[in-house]
Amino acid sequence: MLSALDRRHTVAPPGYSRWLIPPAALAIHLCIGQVYATSVYKNSLIAHFDTGQTAIGVIFSIAIVMLGLSAAVAGTWVEANGPRKAMFVSACFWAAGFLVGALGIATSQLWLLYLGYGVLGGIGLGIGYISPVSTLIKWFPDRPGLATGLAIMGFGGGAMVASPLSRQLLSFFDSGYDPSNSGSTASGSALVWLFVTLGVGYFVIMMFGVFNVRVPAADWRPAGFDPARVAAKPLVTTANVSAANAVKTRSFWLLWVVLFCNVTAGIGILEQASPMIQDFFREGGTSAVSVAAAGGFVGLLSLFNMAGRFVWSSTSDVIGRKPIYVVYLGVGMVLYLLLALVGQSATALFVLLACVILSFYGGGFATVPAYLRDLFGTFEVGAIHGRLLTAWSAAGVAGPLIVNAFLDAQGEPGTLTAAAYRPALFTMVGVLAVGLVANLLIRPVPQRFHEPASGREERADERPVAAERSGS
Repeated sequence: MLSALDRRHTVAPPGYSRWLIPPAALAIHLCIGQVYATSVYKNSLIAHFDTGQTAIGVIFSIAIVMLGLSAAVAGTWVEANGPRKAMFVSACFWAAGFLVGALGIATSQLWLLYLGYGVLGGIGLGIGYISPVSTLIKWFPDRPGLATGLAIMGFGGGAMVASPLSRQLLSFFDSGYDPSNSGSTASGSALVWLFVTLGVGYFVIMMFGVFNVRVPAADWRPAGFDPARVAAKPLVTTANVSAANAVKTRSFWLLWVVLFCNVTAGIGILEQASPMIQDFFREGGTSAVSVAAAGGFVGLLSLFNMAGRFVWSSTSDVIGRKPIYVVYLGVGMVLYLLLALVGQSATALFVLLACVILSFYGGGFATVPAYLRDLFGTFEVGAIHGRLLTAWSAAGVAGPLIVNAFLDAQGEPGTLTAAAYRPALFTMVGVLAVGLVANLLIRPVPQRFHEPASGREERADERPVAAERSGS
């Protein structure tokens, strides 16, 4: 059955519109973006398993680590087998992660939740994240930033859908659960049914992407596209570099540092968003920000995270990848300083600063595939992207660890104030400075790493056809 999902069966027919590809990619990314909504039921899991925040919080870290590892290991397989088979495998792992996690909750076996949502779900995350990337870049050689931004914004927006959906499902399965009360916890039974419902529902939605994705014919070009004009831009190459050679280059590892620093800084705020805004405006043990308002703030961050992936990555098509990362990292340093020093002076200012920071965080994710395409070509860009995402795995551990370590040293949750966050925020300024320097040091890949012009064989399933000039 899996042979029906092979790349050779997914080559687009003449006249196929490339604008049908982003919705297929979006179907995958909106589903796997649920990983950002795990905080919704975190307290319920803590109560059900009668354990601490660290034991439950590590589920998220496992999932992010497995995302990076699976993307790195399976990247070459994804390139060889095509997006349809990769998306199908991703959907199977992602759904299985929820179902095995539900079994762990039902039997009160925390290790099954680690294995299910953390390991299996994390594998689904990694394969699903990279599977549309190289396909989108091949369909949009003239606008790679816009194309990847369209899809990857779905990952940032996944939590915006999943958070309210999960709360409503929990209240449906447990009448005693109050979604507007942060102290309210859902029963184990409600959590089981939540995981089962999400697993089945996400699998069905991801099948839409599986059956609608296509790859372009080998010689397809969008109308009016001139590769020479694109290659004239700084750092953009018309050559190709294999994934095996890419990891031998200095530019790859500098970009790894750039992504690690950008994600470490952003994920630290994202993981603490709800308690952070309440703590910044706490006086006399009572916060001026209600639980409902804090929940709305998290939703707003998700919106800016999602919008930044599209807006900033599209902007990079105009001004270039290196300049846009100077904005993400350099302006980001200034925003973190302002957040630490004057963020508590007004709620509106705090929200504005945090939202722009999260837009840079999202933009960094969406722009990096286009940056890789500029440096290494389209040959194995998906596999190279997979290897680069190990930076996300490392940052998924480092970011929360840095913030939580500083906060643990400052006092108990629910008693902290803005001052408790300053050491962590100043540390993030330093992290962003390291990323800024790394970005400025990136140079074109030396010719010795390029694939020979005659050495790149076309895939048999992408035989040349008459070049299409439609669908642009």
